[in-house]
Amino acid sequence: MDSDSDYEADIPHFPRDLPNILITGTPGTGKTTTSEMAAEATSLTHINVGDLVKAKSLHEGLDTEYDSYILDEDKLIDELEETMRPGGKIVDFHTCEIFPERWFDLVIVLRTDNGVLYPRLESRGYNAKKINENMECEIMQVVLEEARESYEEQIVIELNSNSIDQMEENVSRIKAWMENWIANNNNNKK
Repeated sequence: MDSDSDYEADIPHFPRDLPNILITGTPGTGKTTTSEMAAEATSLTHINVGDLVKAKSLHEGLDTEYDSYILDEDKLIDELEETMRPGGKIVDFHTCEIFPERWFDLVIVLRTDNGVLYPRLESRGYNAKKINENMECEIMQVVLEEARESYEEQIVIELNSNSIDQMEENVSRIKAWMENWIANNNNNKK
């Protein structure tokens, strides 16, 4: 991260009227559902990175073993740079360390119990190897650790996402956080 930090120091941080939020976590933790609900509750724009990668061919082809695209990180960052600048975005992706730290004001890592996560992954038709690797990733808190290593500690929040009720609570928290962020930033501009 040192080299990224040096690089980030050279890039100006532009003031925004609305925050950018990253919702991340192991596949199956409810990122897209939570992001869609949060976008509706906050009027922020939801960006589903997986869909964007497919739609704009921001990949290097298909990994047939995992039945997923091989992300071209540079193309993705170039594609999103101007979009992220003004704020007002909720970005939904299963990894987080690839994004510039300056983009986000809040990073939410969704966590799901194994007994809930396994059937979610199974229902997606994932093969056994892909399910097992994602389960291991969740058990080892891989995405949470990546978030803690990639962003300032105070903006990384871990939330449970085992049920619709928890997702709704999470959306309420996101909305309250956003309202507080807007109030604090508007007061700082005066």
